[in-house]
Amino acid sequence: MNNVLLTGNLTKDAELLEFNDSKRKAIKFILAVSKNRKNSDGSKDVDFIPVIYFTNYSEKLITYLTKGRTISVSGKLSIRSAVGTDGTKRYFTNVVANNIDFLGSNKTKAQ
Repeated sequence: MNNVLLTGNLTKDAELLEFNDSKRKAIKFILAVSKNRKNSDGSKDVDFIPVIYFTNYSEKLITYLTKGRTISVSGKLSIRSAVGTDGTKRYFTNVVANNIDFLGSNKTKAQ
């Protein structure tokens, strides 16, 4: 079964994706997720995980997905491959979210 549940902070404001071939829209962002273990200097390691979320409410939702916001994401892992111009095969991994929950308070940007 392919299920992913992540909790972390947005590294920057989310981006709106619009597809030319359809009226579908999506939101793309990077989620910083801390690991349980600490590295040699005593700080926690962090994974930076790309997330994409397809929704009919992209324009409204994107206003809440701002840098530093703590969220929980559930979805599935997606791994794609493509052959580069140099002939090497490259792999791209991201999470395709099916649910986003907002945690904590929204940190507002300085104006």
